[in-house]
Amino acid sequence: MKAGSPTASAVRIDKWLWAARFFKTRAAAQQAVEGGKVKLNGERTKPAKDLKVGDQLVIHAGTAAWTIAVVCLSDKRGPATVARTLYEEDEASRALREEQAALRRFAASPDHERSGRPTKRERRQLERWRSEGGQ
Repeated sequence: MKAGSPTASAVRIDKWLWAARFFKTRAAAQQAVEGGKVKLNGERTKPAKDLKVGDQLVIHAGTAAWTIAVVCLSDKRGPATVARTLYEEDEASRALREEQAALRRFAASPDHERSGRPTKRERRQLERWRSEGGQ
């Protein structure tokens, strides 16, 4: 079988993660696998390990955790719509990921917690307060 075809029997895990668009570069995928952020069938693995259809992956990318089953193999990076057909996500994983995203949306923005120099607007308010005798 030709390498890179969707019918290949096995593909390196780092190449597949890159082709499935979990990581922007192959190097990032390789580092994630080496760092234990990716587990194949519940165990740590190496970047050169061959991935087969039906394998289960747990991927921690950024703040998201994905639990997926490999449906199709490819070592070529294509459009996102094609990449989504390479795997099937567990429903519990999807629900948890969406819940975490919703919580992040409603969390306080870092601007409210910042310290340091005042913004131009805050500086004008301070000057107005001081000139009115609010010292």
